[in-house]
Amino acid sequence: MNGKNGEPNSKDLYALLHVSPEASDEEIRKAYRQWAQVYHPDKYQSPQMKEIATENFQRVCEAYEILTDENKRMIYDIYGMEGLTSGLELGPKLNRVEEIKEELERLRRQKEQEKDSAHVRPSGSILANLSLPDFLDGDGIMRGMGMASEVQSKISKRTSLAIGGNLAVNANSGGGAATAILRHHVSQVSSVEFMGSIGLQSLLGVQTSRQLSAHSTAVMGLTMSLRDGWINLSNTWTRQLSDTTNGNIQLSLGPESSIGVGWRKKEKKMSAAGELKIGTSSFGATAHYTHSFSSKSHGRIAGTIGSGSLALEIGGGRKISKFSTVRMMYSIGIQGLIWKFELNRGGQKLVVPILLSNYLNPVFATGAFIVPVSLYFTLKKLVFKPYYLRREKQKASANFEKTQIQVQEARAAAKKAQQLLQNVSNRKRNKQLEMGGLVVVKAVYGNHKALLNRHKSEEMENEVASQIIDVTLPLNFLVNDSGQLKLHEGVKKSGIMGFCDPCPGEPKQLYVEYTYGGARYEVTVDDYDELLIPQERHRV
Repeated sequence: MNGKNGEPNSKDLYALLHVSPEASDEEIRKAYRQWAQVYHPDKYQSPQMKEIATENFQRVCEAYEILTDENKRMIYDIYGMEGLTSGLELGPKLNRVEEIKEELERLRRQKEQEKDSAHVRPSGSILANLSLPDFLDGDGIMRGMGMASEVQSKISKRTSLAIGGNLAVNANSGGGAATAILRHHVSQVSSVEFMGSIGLQSLLGVQTSRQLSAHSTAVMGLTMSLRDGWINLSNTWTRQLSDTTNGNIQLSLGPESSIGVGWRKKEKKMSAAGELKIGTSSFGATAHYTHSFSSKSHGRIAGTIGSGSLALEIGGGRKISKFSTVRMMYSIGIQGLIWKFELNRGGQKLVVPILLSNYLNPVFATGAFIVPVSLYFTLKKLVFKPYYLRREKQKASANFEKTQIQVQEARAAAKKAQQLLQNVSNRKRNKQLEMGGLVVVKAVYGNHKALLNRHKSEEMENEVASQIIDVTLPLNFLVNDSGQLKLHEGVKKSGIMGFCDPCPGEPKQLYVEYTYGGARYEVTVDDYDELLIPQERHRV
């Protein structure tokens, strides 16, 4: 389950004891005893050191108490510390792990349903169809316009209502319709929808869906025209073919009967889909492939071929803010050369297709593609990128000011923890030096961009230092007797004893420079990734 801001549960208690999230009770007890030997207050004479030891010993004891209690550990693994401190009281009758998990899931669903019940989700789109040839002929640039809007609202825990409408104008003709859809979840595996539409096409319809198994779903729909009286029956069967791929078969019986097959694949960096449909008087095939270059940008290529269409689209999109995305697509087909621009913000969409030419001239088609793309990359380099960098810097500065006190306190606590680790850490380091074993020479943890810029210029030294923390000492402490160091996967490194989070809300990495057998090594890992050293592939 994700924590705040969509991050995975940080599992700081596991990091604190330096154990894996899958650690057994015996491994947790062993880790607790090791840390208790370091931080037990009775070991220290100085009042200041005794106070520091007491503070860290209490943290170790709290982690041990939670992780060795099966019920508390289950809550912590699902909800983190928030689940233990936010009033999720389970009651004395819930003794088994299965009962606790079931109750926690019930509470989670209840909170989500309450949130959805009070939430109204509007969405809409505007289409502005432009034509350059018509404009050059003096007929005006606007070919047509369309607008659609919908509002969805929960009217009960299982029932929602969507009301919408659309208007379209093309040359001297136009039309519109108003639609209402009532959705009801009959159970966790089945639902039913009732639809009514009044306007250019007056329709009544009903659709039911049911999950047939863990990997397959069936949808059946019946639609009747109030104007012509025709009836259309549709069936769709969807089957999950793998963890990332599903396929479907569609059958439609009515005025235009058809059968279709399709598939869809979605992975972290790419998505692809294809469909083939054959009807009584037409046929068509579509496919598209989308590749994510980063978390903010993607490229896309799509193709359509059929009895009434032939087109190839190529383009891409970029996320320009938390809620906004822009997309540019270039289309070559029997309809001509078209540039299409899309702006999505929240649930609203603006689509502007611009017809450049009705003819497929190769020279003009190439120029119509290259010139706008070149202009885009020029603007990106001279205008967009400096603007985004300046805005990101302002956001980072605002976040720094907001969390400055919190970070200062965390740094002070990490420094105190390192003081108690210092003697043991130095002994381990000297022992490894004598043996020619693993010695951490330099280790820093913090903002991934700050790590990249740490050697660039002296002017950036203060800015970089505020976003990273030196963790050389605690890593030398964690080197085991076999001369190895392992940080577990899925555990946020800021929770390790002697670490802290120097830049809350920012992506973080850990850089480690170490020696082993007289050779020099270095490695950089992401916040939740496993670190296992020494490894030959880290050799410099």
